[in-house]
Amino acid sequence: MNKQLLNTQTSSTQIGENKYTLETGKLGNQADGSVWIQSGDTVVFVSAVSQKLERDIDFMPLVADYQEMSYASGKIPGSYFRREIGRPSERETLVSRLMDRPIRPLFPEGYFEEVQIIATVLSADPDFDPDVLAITGASAALQISSIPFMGPIAGGRIANNGNEFILNPTLEQINQSDINLTLAASKDAVVMVEGGAEFASEELIVDAIAWGHKQLMPLLEVQDELRETAGKPKVSFPAPEEDQELRDRIRELASESMQQALEISDKQSRKDAKSRIHEETSQKLAEENEQWGEKSKLIKKYLNELENNLVRNKIKKENTRIDGRSPDSIRELGMEVGMLPRVHGSAIFARGETKALGVATLGSSQDEQHLETLSGEQSKRFMLHYNFPPYCVGEVKMLRGPSRREIGHGALAERSLSPVLPPAEEFPFTIRIVSEIMESNGSSSMATVCAGSLALMDAGIPVKAPVAGIAMGLVQEEDDFYILTDILGDEDHLGDMDFKVAGSKEGITGIQMDIKLSGIPIEVLKNSLTKAKEARLNILDQMSTVLESPRQNLSQYAPQLKELQVDAGKIKDVIGPSGKNIKAISKATGASIDIEDNGKITVFAPNNQALQDAVEMVEYYDQKPEVGKNYVGTVKMVKDFGAIVEILPGVEGLVHISQLDFSRINNIHDFVKMGDEMRVKVTEIEKDTNKVRLSRKAVLAEDKGENWEGLDKGPNNKQNKKSSKKD
Repeated sequence: MNKQLLNTQTSSTQIGENKYTLETGKLGNQADGSVWIQSGDTVVFVSAVSQKLERDIDFMPLVADYQEMSYASGKIPGSYFRREIGRPSERETLVSRLMDRPIRPLFPEGYFEEVQIIATVLSADPDFDPDVLAITGASAALQISSIPFMGPIAGGRIANNGNEFILNPTLEQINQSDINLTLAASKDAVVMVEGGAEFASEELIVDAIAWGHKQLMPLLEVQDELRETAGKPKVSFPAPEEDQELRDRIRELASESMQQALEISDKQSRKDAKSRIHEETSQKLAEENEQWGEKSKLIKKYLNELENNLVRNKIKKENTRIDGRSPDSIRELGMEVGMLPRVHGSAIFARGETKALGVATLGSSQDEQHLETLSGEQSKRFMLHYNFPPYCVGEVKMLRGPSRREIGHGALAERSLSPVLPPAEEFPFTIRIVSEIMESNGSSSMATVCAGSLALMDAGIPVKAPVAGIAMGLVQEEDDFYILTDILGDEDHLGDMDFKVAGSKEGITGIQMDIKLSGIPIEVLKNSLTKAKEARLNILDQMSTVLESPRQNLSQYAPQLKELQVDAGKIKDVIGPSGKNIKAISKATGASIDIEDNGKITVFAPNNQALQDAVEMVEYYDQKPEVGKNYVGTVKMVKDFGAIVEILPGVEGLVHISQLDFSRINNIHDFVKMGDEMRVKVTEIEKDTNKVRLSRKAVLAEDKGENWEGLDKGPNNKQNKKSSKKD
């Protein structure tokens, strides 16, 4: 018996129909903190480890990693190496961000040790998504560890069913819900919200968040219980260095110049002015006091503190922001569509110094993204990719793969636009949007939503409605809250909330909220959503002046589409042996062809001519013989009584020996051979058996100008009585 397993400490709670169990001491005992968290058959193991750094830094390097193991759902990885590859999937990256964002503000000031959180899915219940367990598990692992942490928090997902909300719904319940919100909350307030909705009202979102916060309380209490029974003493760390004399001197030296710098509306000029202030102030301080000259990090901290106080005081006392705007105003907007001549749809959306270029591309169903997930293989027909090149903020960096931030912003914009897309049954194209951030000064993800919406309409995609997004901010001074509309990058950095809301005129489609405070009142959240709606409607009105509705036709460079319905029995002929026929059509025309078992065929072609050619070639295999029509057929078999001729793919008919020629044929094998081409006319199709009777003699008669209908067309003429008996 392994005694170590006997030291397991367990706490559990029940919320609705779901039981939640937290265990520690079973696994990962060399980590600073580790938790096994389970609900249903879903199990996530989360570890937290802190490590001293050799280098001296002034920030806490936190890394939160989430990984899904194929064995959790009884599968072997589909990669070439048959193991989980090193690079995280987009899903894993997004869940890692869900863990990271709510816990990052909860480490105390001055704690600069390296911290790594790893959440591993060990067992996956298809009815319970492990992502919310990972959020709670990360908090619990930190809570019982020796790592300083101002938690706990808990994660949950909210859906609705009619007038009722559901905590941590099943996949089926999510699919039937108007909202899908993931949230993290402390005892005091909700600290993070992420999700999408089907044109939900602001009131519904607020009610869902408030309800979800109450439901998560037991998950916070169970973490405290586990802390009491299995928690480790928190490590001490040096208090942040302070020098009040230095702080006061910096305020004297830099207040006026910093105030002037903050009144510069241009981002880059303001940044340069602040950099000069840092350099000049540091130089003066070093001249005044040699010891101060060695406190570069403290000087930087106090200058940032000064900037923060000046920005907040200006909002509080003057009701004015950095760029001179009032709290409720939106920066000047600029829009243009269709500026890229060869792409399928394009748009530029500018809001102040933030500018996004959206490009829409259409493809066939073969261009769908195929994903291997714990719940099985899935495909995506809509993808939005967000790129944030270094030049957009005037920086130089190596170009690498997409960062976590880029993946996260792309997912938010994708979720915001998805509800307005036409269903695949009506518009069976794969759709991709790429957002190139050309300039950035706050809220580039919401600029991506606006640019993406315009690009979709410019491409002629029949969206249900235009969508716009806005980023809201918040400044708390004592008991007062100041809501800011359309925040700048500096306001995001210096403020207390980053709240992004996207939607149409009908309602909200995407939402993301991160709060740096311990929480905000529900009433403040409600007011933020109200102001966000006002701003969104304003932007949508201005977007409508540029492009009011989707273009009537797709771009001439977009793939062309046509749906055909063929006889289900003809599918094998269209495909051909080992796909020979369908491959030949695709090679000849460049078309992509999707075939369903019921005979529905969708043809995607690069242009109209290619579409017509591909359709004609497909329809060739679906032709039905017509009485009185001539065909050029191939002899497939020769019998004493006649020749079997294939006139259409899979359609054969008999040319009786009497119908081969006007002259008597004594030996049919001397007259016709297998593989010969023969011009024939369909003279009869038997109703009961669909047998096709052909005549070469009728074609010869037509060539002479004679009436073929007057000819004897059957095998039972007097000349061939013996042959007809064999037939």
